Amino acid sequence: MSYVALIPARMKSTRLPDKPLADIGGLPMIVRVAERVALSGAVRVVVATDDPRILDAVEKAGFEAVMTRADHPSGTDRLAEAADLLQLPDTDVVINVQGDEPLIDPKLLDHVAGQLLADADLPMSTAAHVIHEAADFFNPNVVKVVTDARSRALYFSRAPIAWARDAFAKDTASLPDGLAPLRHIGIYGYRAGFLRAYSRLQPSALEGWEALEQLRVLWHGYAIGVHVAEHAPAPGVDTPEDLERVRKLYAAGV
Repeated sequence: MSYVALIPARMKSTRLPDKPLADIGGLPMIVRVAERVALSGAVRVVVATDDPRILDAVEKAGFEAVMTRADHPSGTDRLAEAADLLQLPDTDVVINVQGDEPLIDPKLLDHVAGQLLADADLPMSTAAHVIHEAADFFNPNVVKVVTDARSRALYFSRAPIAWARDAFAKDTASLPDGLAPLRHIGIYGYRAGFLRAYSRLQPSALEGWEALEQLRVLWHGYAIGVHVAEHAPAPGVDTPEDLERVRKLYAAGV
């Protein structure tokens, strides 16, 4: 594998203040994320932040970090600036790892990067897993994706897609046999050149309605490869309850 893992991190979290520096087993969460990512095939792991406290914590732990501007509207824009600061060639593969995923599976990063490394025509990649429960399928907080014959995304939605017309006309309490809807996993891979281009794309009406930033990519005609993972990923840390759960797992030797 030959790719760079970038981890955007900032302090602004309403549900969990100073989240990147939250202690997990004696180390800040952002460092725990970097440790997990370092177990992947990434040849370089870099935290992109706008806060000197995060920068200091990462560098003290022996990992690389860069300071970016504080006015970026999204983590993707922060990554684009980081790619420039690191002088990454346009052809380099970059994986975006969220800074609140201390339990992320390193192999998942390799699979998402592998799609770009295997297909020179793909500018972007992501992941998904099969949904088994009807409640998840109909939950608007669960983002779904449908793909084509080449495992490229056709559409992402909070709505239940694909819709089994005849089966759901009779029963919506369970999923019909043969329907294997996909839940989107929020990890992304990019070519560095596309990261730079993405930051200049105009937002689309679709992403506004769905509140899904990746729809901007499809709207402008770019392809997104989708790796289908065997299992759902471990959840990230969004709340104090999530943090306590992860702390207990680390204490148990995760």
